[in-house]
Amino acid sequence: MTYAIHPQAEEELTQAAMFYAEHASKVIAAAFLDEFDRTVGKLVENQQCGPHCEDGLRQYHFARFPYTVIYEENETCGPQIFAVAHQRRDPGYWRGRVLS
Repeated sequence: MTYAIHPQAEEELTQAAMFYAEHASKVIAAAFLDEFDRTVGKLVENQQCGPHCEDGLRQYHFARFPYTVIYEENETCGPQIFAVAHQRRDPGYWRGRVLS
């Protein structure tokens, strides 16, 4: 099974990695991307491991970075990721993506 990522969530992931590369180091940016891969791997393995948040969606927090993956379970295609959201910025900004 795989997963799908919304284009805006993919952009969030890219922007966060670029921020870490510029303001911390390339090693930290790589660790951030590794953490995303680890998180998605867990979600692909067990889509129910993240608690429910709203509108039938689930969330799963990164272990080492202040980010949360917002996703929907999908038995056919794997988790559908709608956001890679910083935990302290504009909560719920991603809600419109779920409808599109």
